[in-house]
Amino acid sequence: MANDIKDHASGHQSPEPHSPIWDVIAGGIAGSAAKTVVAPLDRVRILFQTSHAQFRQHSDHWDGWLRAVRDIYRAQGIPGLYKGHLATLARNFPYSGLNFLAYETYRDALIGSAPEQEAPWRRLICGSLAGATSTTLTYPLELIRIRLAYETMEKSRASNWAEVCRIIYHDKKGGSLLNFYRGFAPTIVGVLPYAGISFGAHGTMQDLLRSPSIAPYTTSDSRELKAWAQLSCGAVAGVLAQTAAYPLEVIRRRSQVADLAGVSHAGIVGTARHVYAERGLRGFYVGLTIGYLKVIPMTATGFYVYDRMRRYMGLIE
Repeated sequence: MANDIKDHASGHQSPEPHSPIWDVIAGGIAGSAAKTVVAPLDRVRILFQTSHAQFRQHSDHWDGWLRAVRDIYRAQGIPGLYKGHLATLARNFPYSGLNFLAYETYRDALIGSAPEQEAPWRRLICGSLAGATSTTLTYPLELIRIRLAYETMEKSRASNWAEVCRIIYHDKKGGSLLNFYRGFAPTIVGVLPYAGISFGAHGTMQDLLRSPSIAPYTTSDSRELKAWAQLSCGAVAGVLAQTAAYPLEVIRRRSQVADLAGVSHAGIVGTARHVYAERGLRGFYVGLTIGYLKVIPMTATGFYVYDRMRRYMGLIE
C-alpha cells in the first residue's frame, strides 16, 4: 500500500521541519486502521491462496468468500475471523510507518521539491524502493502472521506467537533464523510492482483530480482533495497494484506455508510449477475477487487516515 505523501502533492507545505518519527506514527496508525477494516477478508484470502484443504472447495465459487466466512464464524465465532490479527497489527504498524517514511526519503533524493521532476515513473521507482525497504525490515512478522492466519480449526496446530516462532525456527534441522525469511524472494519480487504501482498510480490520480477542468468538483477552496476524491485515488491505485502483483502474491503465500501443507517447494520456480500443475493459470488468481473486495476499502482507508493524521499532527497545514 502506498500514497503520494509529499506536501506539494496536496497543495500544502509543511509548517516547519519535523522528526521522521511522526511520519512513522501517522503511517503506522493509517496502516493499522486499514488492516482492521479488512481483517476477515484478509484471512479468507490467505486460506484461498494457500489452497487450504478445508476451504479449497469454496475458492472456485463467486460467493466462496461468503461461504468461507460463514464456516469460520460457525466454528470459532467473531474471534475466528480475526485470528492472527494482533500479529497483523504488530507487523503492519512498523511496515506501514516505514513504508511511508522510506517513500518520502527516496522521493526527496530522486524528485526533491521541483515540480518539473514529478513523473509517474519517478514515483514508481521511489515506491518500489520504499516497499522493498519496509518489507525487508519487517518480513519475519509477516511470516508469523501468515502462519497464524493459515491455522483454522485444527486443535493440534500452534496458536500463539511463541509456539509459532519455535516451529518456524526448527523448520530446518538444527534451527536457523533464516527460516523466518521463508518465501522472502517471491515477496520482494511481488512488492516491487505492487508498491511502485500504488505510489505511482495514486500520485497520478491526485494530479488528474486536481486538473483545472474538474478541480472545482474534487477539491476544496484550499485545493485539498475532498474526501470522496481522496478515497477514490487510493481505491484505484490499490486495484491496479493488486492486479499486477497478484500471481506473485499467490506464490509467496504458498511458499510461506509449504511445510504446514506437507509440500516441498524449490523456491519461486518450484512453487509456481506446483501451482500451475494443481490448477493451471487460474491457480495464480485464486482469491483475486476477494483481493479486490479487500484492497479497495483497505487502500482507500489507509491513504485517507494517513492524510488526516498528518494534518491532525500539524505536519501539513
